[in-house]
Amino acid sequence: MPDALLLAAALACTVIGMGWLSLAMDVHWIQVRATRRSPRMVIILRVLGAASLAASLVLCLLADTATMAALVWMMLLAVAAVTIALVLSRKPALLAPLVAAFPQSP
Repeated sequence: MPDALLLAAALACTVIGMGWLSLAMDVHWIQVRATRRSPRMVIILRVLGAASLAASLVLCLLADTATMAALVWMMLLAVAAVTIALVLSRKPALLAPLVAAFPQSP
């Protein structure tokens, strides 16, 4: 697989992972869903977020040497964090597809 595709996939995994981690917080969940969620959902979102960030690290390691991959991964984390922060401040509904598969509680 070409390095560019691996890095694009790493970027996607990082943004999705940051999105899941942000939705594990009450205030951001309410911005997106306007309902409460169960404590179990918090754990699921945190595990999914951590797994997605780990997957992005693996993809970076497949694309470059370890030292360069670590640098690229750190930069991807920063880009993803800013991206999710901007989305949450302007259009939080754009994160709804990340939790579309989860049941909505009243």
